Amino acid sequence: MRLFFFFSLIITSLNIHAQYIEYDINWIDGIEYEIEKNKVNVPQIENFENNYSFNQSYSIVKQWKDSQLIDVNSIRLVNAEFSNLNIDDFSGLKKIDFPQQLEFYLNSSISKNEIFSFLEINPIILEEGVHKKLTKFSIEYKYLKNRNSSKSIIQPSAMKNGQWYKFYVENTGVHKIDKDFLEDLGLNTANLDPRKLKIYGHGGSMLPMLNSEEFPIDPIENSIKFVGQNESTFNNDDYILFYAQGPTGFNPESDTNLNLYEDRASYFISVGQSNGQRIIDYLEPDNSSGQIIDYYTNYKFHEIDQYNLAQIGRRWFGDRFDFENSKTFEFNIENLLIDQPIYFKIYAAATSEIPTSMSVNFNGQQLTNLYFGSIGEPILAAGSNYQSEVSSQSDNINISLDYNNNGNPSSIAYLDYISLKATSSLVFNEGQLIFYNDDLIIDSENVTYQITNSANINAIWDVTDISNISEILPESSNNFSFNSTYNLNNKFVAFNYENVFEPTIDSEFEIENQNLKEDIFFDQSGSIQAPNYIIISNPEMMFQAERLAQINREKNNLRVKVVNVEKIYNEFSSGNQDISAIRNFIRYVYNNQNNNGDFTYLCLFGDASFDYKDRIPSNTNIIPSWNSLNSFSLSSSFISDDFYGMMDANEGGMTNFNKLDIAVGRILADSNERARDLVDKIESYYSESSFGDWRNKIMVISDDVDEPWENIIQSTSNNIADLIQESKPFFNTRKILSDAFQQETSSGGERYPEVKNQIINGIKKGALVVNYFGHGGEDGIARERIFDKIDAAELINPDKLNCFVSVTCEFTKFDNPNRQTAGEFLYWNKNGGAIALITTTRQIFVSVGVEFNLTLEEYLFSLNSDSYTSMAEALRLTKIDPLISNSDQRRLVFFIGDPAMKLSIPKPDIKITSINDIPIQDYDSSLRGLDLINIKGEVKDENGSRIDSYQGELMATIFDKEIDRSTLGNDGTTDNNGNPIILNFNTLGEVLFRGKSSVTNGFFEFNFVVPKDVGMEVDNGKFSFYSKQNSSLEDRNGYDLSVLIGGINENAEADDIGPEIDLYMNDESFISGGITNENPNLIVKLFDENGINTSSGVGHDIIAVLDNDEVNSYRLNEYYQADLDDYKNGTINFPFNNLSPGVHNLRLKAWDVHNNSSETEIDFLVFDQDEDIVIENLLNYPNPFINHTEFWFNHNSSTPLNVTIQIFTISGRLVKTINGITQSTTGSNFSRDFSWDGRDDFGDKVAKGVYIYKINVRSETLNKQVSKTEKLVIL
Repeated sequence: MRLFFFFSLIITSLNIHAQYIEYDINWIDGIEYEIEKNKVNVPQIENFENNYSFNQSYSIVKQWKDSQLIDVNSIRLVNAEFSNLNIDDFSGLKKIDFPQQLEFYLNSSISKNEIFSFLEINPIILEEGVHKKLTKFSIEYKYLKNRNSSKSIIQPSAMKNGQWYKFYVENTGVHKIDKDFLEDLGLNTANLDPRKLKIYGHGGSMLPMLNSEEFPIDPIENSIKFVGQNESTFNNDDYILFYAQGPTGFNPESDTNLNLYEDRASYFISVGQSNGQRIIDYLEPDNSSGQIIDYYTNYKFHEIDQYNLAQIGRRWFGDRFDFENSKTFEFNIENLLIDQPIYFKIYAAATSEIPTSMSVNFNGQQLTNLYFGSIGEPILAAGSNYQSEVSSQSDNINISLDYNNNGNPSSIAYLDYISLKATSSLVFNEGQLIFYNDDLIIDSENVTYQITNSANINAIWDVTDISNISEILPESSNNFSFNSTYNLNNKFVAFNYENVFEPTIDSEFEIENQNLKEDIFFDQSGSIQAPNYIIISNPEMMFQAERLAQINREKNNLRVKVVNVEKIYNEFSSGNQDISAIRNFIRYVYNNQNNNGDFTYLCLFGDASFDYKDRIPSNTNIIPSWNSLNSFSLSSSFISDDFYGMMDANEGGMTNFNKLDIAVGRILADSNERARDLVDKIESYYSESSFGDWRNKIMVISDDVDEPWENIIQSTSNNIADLIQESKPFFNTRKILSDAFQQETSSGGERYPEVKNQIINGIKKGALVVNYFGHGGEDGIARERIFDKIDAAELINPDKLNCFVSVTCEFTKFDNPNRQTAGEFLYWNKNGGAIALITTTRQIFVSVGVEFNLTLEEYLFSLNSDSYTSMAEALRLTKIDPLISNSDQRRLVFFIGDPAMKLSIPKPDIKITSINDIPIQDYDSSLRGLDLINIKGEVKDENGSRIDSYQGELMATIFDKEIDRSTLGNDGTTDNNGNPIILNFNTLGEVLFRGKSSVTNGFFEFNFVVPKDVGMEVDNGKFSFYSKQNSSLEDRNGYDLSVLIGGINENAEADDIGPEIDLYMNDESFISGGITNENPNLIVKLFDENGINTSSGVGHDIIAVLDNDEVNSYRLNEYYQADLDDYKNGTINFPFNNLSPGVHNLRLKAWDVHNNSSETEIDFLVFDQDEDIVIENLLNYPNPFINHTEFWFNHNSSTPLNVTIQIFTISGRLVKTINGITQSTTGSNFSRDFSWDGRDDFGDKVAKGVYIYKINVRSETLNKQVSKTEKLVIL
């Protein structure tokens, strides 16, 4: 189907602040949305972006940069016109419930002082059973005249002074605190002046998520009543009464009656210098009585939070309908007014592969049926709700639910809640009566409350304002009335003293003084220093968080503050866990900076979970994240930390117009040990050992093409690599397009073994950024399993940590503690892996992924600038970019890591000055095969001047001409015309030379011989340079694309001698036949007069064959590196992984640049380090000795070992004991860490002669040990 269109936009100025926008909406071909195995199509409107939630909602959006904020009260939509739409033409719309009227949203937001206006409109309505599409409409609006300041007054916290104790309530109503309770809290009541007692707290209501909803930013002092003989002393029978709000009450933002975060509400009791707030006598209004109110709103609900059906989102369920498909719920609505309607609500859900339903019966009469759709990825459950007015002739109400599983016994339904809002007569029964009228609308200024059966009431409190509670002491009569000024928020509680609640305490109840609201703006010396980076941690990880802060103070010159999340809760949500408290704290700091834009980074230091309340085992809810109310869809139910970075007054709802102001990152630490390991990695990223030419490398990986629409995946990856290479040519971008490699079939399905090898080896060799685009999941990437969580966990690349970008589905779905993901293993890897992840936590549409990936690379690599942001800031800029911010799915992309960390991109510049003593600008010859080439150059600063103080080493890599390649079409996928889908692309040429050169006073020089295998055609090659300065942690890079390469030197001096090869395992002291661990490092030393060939000529690769397995041989060209200032000598270091225990043979063949080969082999024995510790080749050297000898031995442990060496005389007398730990180095199983000077334990020289020494080696990791004995001689 094709819908032709014309689009026009007219903007007419009404006045200086008014706008009129007219849209002629015209529809074009549908656009496909693909997610894993599902594909649907929805309409597309030119110049609008789609916001589509799989089978749930469809809208179109548009945003633009604006000069002023829109006045939302001035907005009008007019002149809407429609035409009919055949919904069957779009598969993605069939299950959506469209509104009957046009719905739209227009607003403005601010990000870093930039104003964006945003329009979202649902262009399809359902009118009398007919779907209609919007074809024309107009918007009228005005701009705000003034922009309100969000600053609040910086003021100290109430918790700054005094003694503070924490306790809890589980109910709403009047509570009692007696002397025993105070003493259990640790208060000394003997000297306690009750007048100084104060109670603080907001109660158990959740904080609003919207920034515009004002909420106190410090605990509120509550009015309390002291009951006792003497107000200045606390006697045995004295007590305190106060009103508390428990953790229940309907919350429309989350559609729940239960607090999402807590099952009890926290309060504080404080003893200070001043008198506390006390309940005062109620003052009736002077005016005459008003309308009589003898009824109140009586709200009842049934809700249990036990099951999260898809383990995503913030909606939880309780009663389960499986084996027992019918349940009845009984409600008693005391003193029900039967002539008033009852507002009934129910929400339930089901997990079933076929449609099912639930019958809802009210007092024996069927009220409605709830219908649940079938599920299937990405929809994991189906919800249904119903609300209506009902009536009852009795206080007792029975609601029966009957689940019809449609004959499928595996179908299960779950109840979220049932609620009844009724009207009851104002009659006091035993206990407490809380009364209010939330729907009361009257004309009079005053009202008269009239209570029946009031004889047992001791007191009535006006609790409308908990800080100013007043008390009425009713007369002892059966009926009582009092007057009140009319207020829709009026709330009262009537009670007697015998029926009050008692609070509870925990073991940790004493609270230290704190004052975040002032302390956050001062440094340790007391000087004003507002932070531009805040780290939020739990108490257990504060030390590691402070380590991270210090790293950023030193490395990035940031003003970092580390804040205990418990202190945030204490001040901003009166001790209750609440994500809005964290956001409100951040917003408080942001709004009170001198310059809002200066607050740049927020780090959430700890893991998060979909379970806020620790209902699941091994939960990891350390620093909570925002979860969407939509809790069933893997594509539109999000967890997001963006909530904490949106600072504007009209934000917080997580709608599309909300813009990030702060770059947010998360350290995924689920324990203090994990936190230490992750900070260790961050520390190592800045260390000297992490410098190297791997910082010039980028790796781009794509999925293959199983379906025709997937061609965009590999073409996008190819475009990303080309964009990076074009804009930043100093990078060497490696393309691993899966379909360009041979696919193999195994018992587990199709596989790409060479792709897996290239990814793993590429990460081990080092890449600054690894970008994957394609299918994936919690266990890894691609259906062919080209990289999985086992690979991620076993990587060894400790000094070459990458930023791993994974635009795929659920690669790092970290919020389910019971299923760890490939992304988590990659990030947690102590021996390497990734330093940061830009990663997905849910399923992402491929079409969204294309735009997101391309936009992200623009900011991550600053494609249009030489100024680089942090990785997290690049993600923030991507999310607010107009191309991306229209999509809800941007929320599912996280930054995992330190948000202030930048990519370790070296500074410019390194330049060639001459080739064979010919100035580079005059050199017009080509580098021919077998030519001896001399290269001279300079290390320059950003202004192009040689840095004459620069001393260091240069790494030079010379690439042959680019190679034209094509994908193979492994799956036989064809386009719409039946043609095989083949992508033609180019890659970097083969490496002709890779070696090191000294840099002296900014000059460098090196020689090499061009391999004979160089391509004969002449074209431009690439010189890539990297250098690190000796005296500082500073590096530079450069490149040259001007040099021609190709042809052959027919007059080169003859050479028919192959290279010399020496093989070792783990250490150059290794002797063939020795022992190794299961992950040994192969060391190859090579020499040839003309150098080693790494250019990959046919049959001329450096090949290692393990145990005669020619099919799975190892190509080691890229691991070869010429020695410093010596192109004739070079080294290969290649790590093996998970070799089986036993004897192995390794054979290696290498070629020189003249294509002469040599071959050699080595044997080694792999001991299983999980079985026994083995030491071999024990000796001391020199032996005999005079005053110094070293103890040498080989072992099979990859971890440090505890070593004890005891030296005895021939007669057995112990003369010396040496203790220590082996100094573990990556891949080394040789120790020479212990020496002896020939003196005994007292420092005296021992006599000449023969001695016996015994070495005992113990592994703490395996709890095993081994001993050996040898002799030594002292001369």
